[in-house]
Amino acid sequence: MRIPSSSAHLAGALLAITGIVLPGAAVQAQQWGTVKGQFVWAGGAIPANPPVNVDKDKAVCLKEGPILSNKLVVNDKNKGVRWVLVWLADAKDARNVKFAPAIHPSLKTAKASVEIDQPCCTFEPRVIGLWAGKQTLTVKNPAPIPHNFAISSIGEGPNANPLTPAGGQSIIKGFVPKLIPTTYSCSIHPWMKGWIGSFAHPYFAVTDKDGNFVIKNAPAGTFQLVAWQEEAGFVMMKDKLVRGKVITIKPGATTDLGKVDLTLPKE
Repeated sequence: MRIPSSSAHLAGALLAITGIVLPGAAVQAQQWGTVKGQFVWAGGAIPANPPVNVDKDKAVCLKEGPILSNKLVVNDKNKGVRWVLVWLADAKDARNVKFAPAIHPSLKTAKASVEIDQPCCTFEPRVIGLWAGKQTLTVKNPAPIPHNFAISSIGEGPNANPLTPAGGQSIIKGFVPKLIPTTYSCSIHPWMKGWIGSFAHPYFAVTDKDGNFVIKNAPAGTFQLVAWQEEAGFVMMKDKLVRGKVITIKPGATTDLGKVDLTLPKE
């Protein structure tokens, strides 16, 4: 029996509202891609990475040599900048911390905990990313001396200062998505410091010793790519209000940003 055209339009509207898909109807599957790049120093002479003042537990802390500041680590061979935190944000509003794009199936089973180690009176890694609501933080202490892990979130998030005994570990929970990274430190050894970026999704990365980063299995589409480094602050600033760079992740391909310049802000 043939449905009158007016009835057909009504049926189509009802299908659209209820979400029912008729056999043969085309459904566009979510596509995925990769984005990568390299942050390089563009501020002139390569900055020094001076040693810190180690004034206690020297026998343990200095057994492998001086401990460096590591606030700004630039590779003298290729000018790559280490410890730059990079993440995908809403293309329309990079400040939207609740932004949660489609998640690739392989990432839905992410590790339940992210780890920070401190084998020789430094936090390793110095900068990490964490999927808030999905992951907790495990702080290890393989050293023969105690440390503590002091973290104080602005607004919501964890506020803790547990003592981590020699050979022990501490579990930190309660992370929420944040606009800027949260700092952590050791009150016993005040030169020990690091940063945690917490996000509503798993699309973040930290640059390696050559300044390279890769974000895999990201949803194809247009995003704001935001980057932050503890001495430089936000990188790729269009102006004081717009953070990051608009990028388009190509489906089934690698979107290579090439070299991205990093400098310190002018005073």
